[in-house]
Amino acid sequence: MNRRVKIAVLDDYQKVARRFADWSVLGDVDLEFHHDRIADRERLVDRLASCDVICVMRERTAIDRSLIARLPELKLIVSTGHRNAAIDIRAAREAGVLVCNTGGSSTAAPELAWALLLAAARRLPAEFEAVRAGRWQTTIGRDLAGATLALLGLGGIGATMARYGKAFGMEAIAWSQNLDDARAAAAGAQRVSKDDLFKRGDFVSIHLRLSERTRGLVDARALSLMKPDAILVNTSRGPIVVEEALIDALRNRRIGGAALDTFDVEPLPEDHPFRRLDNVVATGHVGYVTEGSYRTFYGQTVENIRAWLDGKPIRVMEP
Repeated sequence: MNRRVKIAVLDDYQKVARRFADWSVLGDVDLEFHHDRIADRERLVDRLASCDVICVMRERTAIDRSLIARLPELKLIVSTGHRNAAIDIRAAREAGVLVCNTGGSSTAAPELAWALLLAAARRLPAEFEAVRAGRWQTTIGRDLAGATLALLGLGGIGATMARYGKAFGMEAIAWSQNLDDARAAAAGAQRVSKDDLFKRGDFVSIHLRLSERTRGLVDARALSLMKPDAILVNTSRGPIVVEEALIDALRNRRIGGAALDTFDVEPLPEDHPFRRLDNVVATGHVGYVTEGSYRTFYGQTVENIRAWLDGKPIRVMEP
């Protein structure tokens, strides 16, 4: 290569990527950090057309087949985390582009999910605002002890949630398409049918990967089965829930509330109903946004690029 390698670090919303890793070890490269999200495809192509390496944060920017085809210099995509559904790995391989990944935290996401569940149960946003406004004891919270924690998905995060629930005196039930009784019992939960999960759960928490099987899984029918005071928690992926159906259920008070960290469109549009509904607790997809996660994400991103520059093996992401 007769020019310096050009590297773009995308979607560094908080302007922190530079400080969570030692990028100087990459040597004499052309390194750019981008802090905005570009939805316009032509602007994105203009920004990336001359890049050899693109570093992406989870599913913030879609690197699909049509984009890859328009990036003639692209040789390496480095994604944070174990998986990234926004990257067309097969298209990248066909174009001769290597895709690699980093490790991540196994605790950050369930910790955030539990924080949201607690915040929704005890109406904490309303109480925070009440204290600031000079009011006192404006809501009545929900008890966790004796309540049923319904887990839609019982993988690593779901199993951790089951343990949290047990510590708070909750009964854990679970459903997923491939879950069996033995795996559920090993995680401290009872396997139930999908319908029973929604009917029985006081808190229904989603812990599934987004796929064609799970997209729209929580639809109007599923929401209609929930108790009128039940709370839906989604820290997995927005499209697992049919957004319009959830908004309708919340507006009409057919369920007790929702605690959300993921959405169909991110960042969430400023005029979105989830920003205004008083029975929604929402955060901006911060489940993995912790110091420990970012040190792993960006530290291993740098390690992967350095290994690639040196012609050494790197961690390859599987489709």
